Amino acid sequence: MIKKSYSWINVIPSTLASLLFILQIVVGLYLLSEVSQIEILAYTGIGLYVFSGIVFGMLPIFEFRKKGKVKKGKSYIHTTKLVDTGIYSIVRHPQYVTFMLWALAGMLLFQHWIVILLGIPVIPLTYIDLVKADKDAIGKFGDDYKKYMQKVPRANFLLGIIRLLRS
Repeated sequence: MIKKSYSWINVIPSTLASLLFILQIVVGLYLLSEVSQIEILAYTGIGLYVFSGIVFGMLPIFEFRKKGKVKKGKSYIHTTKLVDTGIYSIVRHPQYVTFMLWALAGMLLFQHWIVILLGIPVIPLTYIDLVKADKDAIGKFGDDYKKYMQKVPRANFLLGIIRLLRS
């Protein structure tokens, strides 16, 4: 069993990112009727919410359940085997990617300077969590995860798709 040390400093980035994301949505919905929007950007934002939610948000759940040897009754995140197939052959942290894309989607959908200012920090704060997630996974899966890191990008899904198509 891996002993994890959780301190309040470790949860600041994810907590702050979550709060900013929620504020982004609330403020965006409140200001939606007051902002004249560029329609194509708004529709792109909606599409990004849906696409990233399905592809990067939901597929990992099924992949972890199918290949991660999750014990019965446990959450899908409690894998006991390294998963490097499906969406995990494209990007190491798809659900974090979802969160970053949703912040961008909110900016495109709501198109207000307050919403943009709330959304911008979500991306680097989430990336800080990505780095921590890699360290945790190295602790859990060791050298196998280090090899996986060499093959699959942390968050750059475009690079992941290119690498997958080349192999």
